[in-house]
Amino acid sequence: MENDSIMFHFDLAMYVNMGYYRYPAFVLCFLLFYFIAAANVIIILIISFERTLHEPMYMFIACLSVNSLYGSAGFFPRFLADLLSDTHLISRPSCFTQIFVIYTYASNEMTILGIMAYDRYVAVCHPLHYHNRMTARTVYSLSALAWICPAFSIATCLYLAIRLPLCGNKILKVYCATWNVVKLSCISTYINHTVGMCVAVTTVFLPLTYVLYTYFRILLVCRKSSSEFKNKVFQTCLPHTISFVTYSITVFSDIVLSRLDDEKLNPFLATILSLEYVMIPPLLNPLVYGLKLPEIRKHIFRMFSWLNNMS
Repeated sequence: MENDSIMFHFDLAMYVNMGYYRYPAFVLCFLLFYFIAAANVIIILIISFERTLHEPMYMFIACLSVNSLYGSAGFFPRFLADLLSDTHLISRPSCFTQIFVIYTYASNEMTILGIMAYDRYVAVCHPLHYHNRMTARTVYSLSALAWICPAFSIATCLYLAIRLPLCGNKILKVYCATWNVVKLSCISTYINHTVGMCVAVTTVFLPLTYVLYTYFRILLVCRKSSSEFKNKVFQTCLPHTISFVTYSITVFSDIVLSRLDDEKLNPFLATILSLEYVMIPPLLNPLVYGLKLPEIRKHIFRMFSWLNNMS
């Protein structure tokens, strides 16, 4: 039995030997990281500097972009370095820091999408009370709640994982994950399971249920409304629906993957499935909101025209 007190590193064992293909893979992932960072920064800057976009819906979109930058910064630098490395050891502090960043990013994403669903619900179902309910103070409070609650929940899970004595150091993933660390424990992990399920319910399933409820209510209102009203609702709700469905699918894939026997899975398939929720939403969100919402799209085209004239 290997003593936890002398285990200073974890081995990210899911990396496959790609030979010279590692260099094209590195270039491709670096360009992806660059595009994610640039696209989300553009969305944040446009919403920050355009006074006409200082409305709740756009402020929450900016929160999504900030969260995308946060999650990408916690994943890509280490991932890119590992693509070029022959060894994939990561220190305990770095591993647990990465867990905190990636898991808070994942939880933040779901809570922000839940808050955005509430914003759309009030706008469609209670339009006369929208400005009374969605005040600046409410927007700031909801945004803070979307970040503070997941941080507290993930910190609790992480504390319970850190204190476990471990009998191994191999993590069958390309990044550190709480469940993979817990599976290395030498003792019962009942408390970790229980707390983990509570956190999953509060940060994933409750927002998921609430989003489904709000869209059910929105559909009921749209059934009795004019075609013009339906088109307007469809235009504003479609980007959120795409983001929500995509993120739900990627998170579900990762949850299912974490519960399967990793050693029996195809390493390439397991790697692809585990990367979905840290790559696809940060890439998709700025594209969906930037191209689907006319107000943001208009300012993006105006900015690029101005840059083109300057050059």
